[in-house]
Amino acid sequence: MLVTIVAMRSSRITITHNTTPLEKDSSPGMQPANLLFIMSDEHNKRVLGCYGHPMIKTPSLDRLAAHGTRFSNAYTNCPICVPARASFATGRYVHQVRCWDNAIAYSGQAPSWGHRLMEQGHRVESIGKLHYKESNPKVNGFNEEILPLHIVAGVGDLLGLIRDELPRRPGSAKLGPEAGRGESEYTHYDRCIADTTARWLKEQAPGYGGKPWALYVGFVSPHFPLIAPAEFYDLYPEDKVPWPDMYEHDKRPRHPFTDAMRKCLCFDEPFDPPMVRRAVAAYFGLVSFLDDNIGKILKVLEETGLAANTRVIYTSDHGDNLGTRGMWGKSTMYEESAGVPLIMAGPQVPADTVCPTPVSLVDGFPTFMQALGARPDPRDNDLPGHSLLEIAQGFAPQRTILSEYHAAGALTGSYMIRHGKYKYIHYVGLPPMLFDLEADPYERMDLGRDPACKEVIAECEERLRKVVDPEAVDKLAKADQQAHIEKHGGKEAILKRGTFRYSPPPGAKAAYY
Repeated sequence: MLVTIVAMRSSRITITHNTTPLEKDSSPGMQPANLLFIMSDEHNKRVLGCYGHPMIKTPSLDRLAAHGTRFSNAYTNCPICVPARASFATGRYVHQVRCWDNAIAYSGQAPSWGHRLMEQGHRVESIGKLHYKESNPKVNGFNEEILPLHIVAGVGDLLGLIRDELPRRPGSAKLGPEAGRGESEYTHYDRCIADTTARWLKEQAPGYGGKPWALYVGFVSPHFPLIAPAEFYDLYPEDKVPWPDMYEHDKRPRHPFTDAMRKCLCFDEPFDPPMVRRAVAAYFGLVSFLDDNIGKILKVLEETGLAANTRVIYTSDHGDNLGTRGMWGKSTMYEESAGVPLIMAGPQVPADTVCPTPVSLVDGFPTFMQALGARPDPRDNDLPGHSLLEIAQGFAPQRTILSEYHAAGALTGSYMIRHGKYKYIHYVGLPPMLFDLEADPYERMDLGRDPACKEVIAECEERLRKVVDPEAVDKLAKADQQAHIEKHGGKEAILKRGTFRYSPPPGAKAAYY
């Protein structure tokens, strides 16, 4: 079903409109096949050719989208690594698995899709970044973990637990000064992941011909440090890259939540215009570097003949603000951060199609099960997700998409839902935000305090509360985090210890500040 990857961009897309929904327990006759699931880290969905970016060069992912289905309204369930990946693994929301931040990670506390598949005799392997508590394949839901990256020393980012008085994180201020052309531990790691995956497809996959297999591949690009290999950095002249929207101080929207986050996560403090240009160019370079690595994998999939019986899914754990509104990194509920790219292709996946139905990472669990032809487990009947394979065929589940955030820089719990054309963001104890994504796709006008939108806000809040109790969950998250703080010696001990900027790849050490 997939074809050889070539450097071209699809000139035509087919927009799908929600048709009559299938029944939830119905089957569209999907044939079992292998599943290659590729997850990147911190990929802003707007920075992809197939998502409409006029400058970025992503021929491999554009080609994948042209031969499959692109989901235009996909979201993370938490815009930071560890909680997002716990939700993806378990098919449950963050408040259900209680992996709140980058210090409280998945360690098998709820079954993953991998556990369910292995129980039915499927081979399940991972290559690259997982970001769970520690490498323990059977606990994490894999037959084998290859080159795994997990939280630092099984402990992770303890500083992110402190939320009563948000600590300033000075390491964030290195983002701009270091941005530019070069190599990093992460670029070396991603090359190794691509090479290892290609070798696995050539040497290991043919031996698992009895039942469909699942291979999860986790890249770290385009996660900072924003240092891109020269051949990719040089694709984007610094004077030609776009300037971030609403970047100037007088154009940045003000809200107590984001104001506090900017002060804590001080990415932007030392930035000057040349740094901004270098940072954007380096991020673009890392996206093209990622695309090139994915292209190498897809080429091997085709050359080995596996493409005919393998579905491919590409997504990211969350996005990146990329300077928009003066914010970098993730952690917000804006589209740049909470939105994710999501592309699926392969046997029985509609080709050259855009699916507007809102979806999220929790949909990965039922997708894995259906894709490999595994029997649904009655113990998973309460999962909120739906198979992306069915959604791509026209099934439009009636549900509320939820993303939530309780981690570094969060003054209070934040929650996001989609309700038709509206995005509603609820902050415990603070004013809400509301955006009309049809009229205002770049979220330049917050309607959260507009009296004319009172009824819409009330309806959105009602829908949110049917999924989660914001105040109760905020209280639970802070209680769990406080217990974790005490477990590690208390607040002062954690502040004295400091933290690291990002989790190092296998064999490297974290640099504390």
